[in-house]
Amino acid sequence: MNVERLPTKRFRDLIVWRKVHEFVVKVYCYINGFPKSETYGLSMQTKRAAVSIPANIAEEFKRSGKADKARFINIATGPLEENRYYLILTADLNYSKTDILIKSLEEVSKPLHAYSRAILTPDS
Repeated sequence: MNVERLPTKRFRDLIVWRKVHEFVVKVYCYINGFPKSETYGLSMQTKRAAVSIPANIAEEFKRSGKADKARFINIATGPLEENRYYLILTADLNYSKTDILIKSLEEVSKPLHAYSRAILTPDS
């Protein structure tokens, strides 16, 4: 059965954007438990990188042309991996357990890569 999909009108309608936005909200809540000494260090870097992911998806949404769209999605994957490292560092510094956020990051990574592939796939 071939199901016709209606065009998405807003970036907020994208499933990938919603999943990444949920991840960012979790990151912000999670960062609250960091030591005060990290206010301008690891906590700020983690938030900056997390916010960059959905921001690049939003920016990609109104771009025209597959190459331009793919470039912004590719840019979004950089901060995703950056966050992966920050979670490893956070755990190694014993600031907090990161299992839940790592799982959330994995749940974000899969649809982001699928979205990237969908953009690059030639129209049938």
